[in-house]
Parts: sequence; structure tokens; C-alpha cells
Amino acid sequence: MADGGKSPTPSAAADAQLFGLLSNLLQQVESLTNQEEVELRAKIETLGMEVRKLPSKSAQHMNEMEIAKELDKLSAKLDDVDELISSTMAEDPQVRTLLSNTADVWIPVVTATSDERRNFTSVVGDESLAGSGKGSE
Repeated sequence: MADGGKSPTPSAAADAQLFGLLSNLLQQVESLTNQEEVELRAKIETLGMEVRKLPSKSAQHMNEMEIAKELDKLSAKLDDVDELISSTMAEDPQVRTLLSNTADVWIPVVTATSDERRNFTSVVGDESLAGSGKGSE
């Protein structure tokens, strides 16, 4: 009864973690290059808002064609982000190194299905609990 859909879901936690990581990576890139990446930051923030947006009641009853159109829009946004990241990586070896060194953190989240992301969040939570017990060794 008290659940009412107000508590954060595991996928919401994974989303927050992913966009926090992207923001942190972008800050590191900006500090390494001494250039503010305004366009990329805006696109990441916009994508983050889209991901967190709750569907309207009418959107909950979408047919397959409407769902396909929405997926196409989201795919186009992801393509834009991919293009920005790829071009930045091609232009700056430090960015390429930073993203390569952290790929084990962000690639699984970006490429996972929603079910995999929920499981990933559980695993990350379990690892952080296990890791806190190892700190005294």
C-alpha cells in the first residue's frame, strides 16, 4: 500500500548512476582539454531528462507504431550523443584514453536491456556491500 510507485526503482538508480558517470567523465574531459563542452553537456542532460520522464497516461496505451516512432526518436538522440563522443575521441587522445579506461563501468549500463540494468544495479549494490567488508583487510 505504501509503495504507491513513489520509491526509486532499480532502473532509476542505474539511470542516475549512468548520468552521474557521464557528467563526471565530461567534467574530466573538460578539465583535460581546458574546453567547455556545452553542446555535449546539453545533450547528456536532455537525454537524462528524457530517460527520467514519466509517460503520460495516454502514452501508456500506445500502439506498436507509436512505440516504434518514440523509439526512433530516442535512437536518433542516442546517435547524436554517439557522434559527439566519437568525434571527440577522434580529436583528443586523452578523451579516448579516459573513455577506454572507464569502459568497464559505462559500457554494460549503456548496452544493457532494462532487465539486465535492474540486475546490474543489484550486482553493483551487492559488490559495494561486499567491498565495504573488505576495507579492513
